[in-house]
Amino acid sequence: MLTPSSGEEVSGEEARLAAVRRYQVLGTAPDGAFDRIAALAARVFDAPMASVSVVDADRVWFAATHGLDGITQIGRDPGLCASAILHGEPYVVPDARTDPRALSHPLVRGEPGIRFYAAAPITTRDGQRLGTVDVWDTRPRRPSDDQLAALQDLAALVMDEMELRLSALRTVAAERDRRADAERLARTLQRTLLPPALPAVPGLQAAAAYHTASADEVGGDFYDLFPLDDGRWAFFIGDVCGKGADAAALTSLTRYTLRAAAIYDPDPCAALANLDTVLKGEYQGDDPRHCTALFGVLDPAPDGSFALTLAGGGHPPALALRADATVEALSTAGGQLIGLLPRPRFVRTTTRLRPGEALLMYTDGLIEAHAPDGTMLGQDGLTAHLSRARPRSADHLLSSVDELLRRLGPGVTDDTALLALSVPPRLAPPTQETR
Repeated sequence: MLTPSSGEEVSGEEARLAAVRRYQVLGTAPDGAFDRIAALAARVFDAPMASVSVVDADRVWFAATHGLDGITQIGRDPGLCASAILHGEPYVVPDARTDPRALSHPLVRGEPGIRFYAAAPITTRDGQRLGTVDVWDTRPRRPSDDQLAALQDLAALVMDEMELRLSALRTVAAERDRRADAERLARTLQRTLLPPALPAVPGLQAAAAYHTASADEVGGDFYDLFPLDDGRWAFFIGDVCGKGADAAALTSLTRYTLRAAAIYDPDPCAALANLDTVLKGEYQGDDPRHCTALFGVLDPAPDGSFALTLAGGGHPPALALRADATVEALSTAGGQLIGLLPRPRFVRTTTRLRPGEALLMYTDGLIEAHAPDGTMLGQDGLTAHLSRARPRSADHLLSSVDELLRRLGPGVTDDTALLALSVPPRLAPPTQETR
């Protein structure tokens, strides 16, 4: 065990351990989320072993392992995990047998005979390092800068998942303490499954909304928008099967998996295929789970437009509102349900969003709503509504759909998630008269 050398260090370690306790992750049962991070880390490094570790007072506990079968925790011996949390950046041991920091570590001297070790710290918003995402190998090696950057991204994803879990735990505990009714609990839990706010994308307007059909039941619709590390942006929207707690768990898994998949390979079809593999691995036997989704990547161009690549798996088509007031369905017809079929097909399409154009994505609760006369809205009805309204900004687009949903009233029987993106029109250069 590491022994601090000053009172200041004791206080720092006490604060770190308090943060470890705060996130309530030590000793929890595996749920698959961290296992996928460990597997991705091993794949990025082409290494046989990886882990997500949490450093306790006198032990290192593995929240997830890949290739380290049977090892759930180790002592807090210096040189590997216990030393890595002392650094705010990636920690690398190229050859443990020649590195004085790690030479005497039990995993180096004994089985499995570790030679190479790399780790990125899992750091809270207030700077406390809870543990690390680790990669292990039995041969010496030197990682690339890109591999270390990816390891830092995976550590950040672990922290995001811990924050999400902590938020849910605090929400449920607070609601229980106040003996809140089922409606408030469901509404609060629903918020924890969605991003609290969309990020600002240069040159793009983005807006999202979630309409619940039942105030006391958690739905399974989801959406997200986030940056990639090459200047592009990724987004997705989807709908999982079922309602209630099971749907909430599946929604969290799906959203988290799609974000993690985009780090390894942001190709939209590859992201959906990765999700399909995860769902089949997590829900096997007689209790399969599935979802529909659209996954897209936006690539900004110098002229202010965005190249859009979109892939669909059983999801309604996105609608592009063009500058000439037409509404174009971006078809991914033929894309199949995710997590259900042996070898599903996912369909890709491409287009360009130019200044003055917008994109609407939605879940099927919208087009399956019924008018007072019993007719279903359908894609044709939605297209006709947007053609009449002619909204051009993301906010106006959602306002127009909100108005439609209010008009349909009790005919809306399923949750609806909405994600709208728009490219502001370019201002015309001033004329001689206006100068």
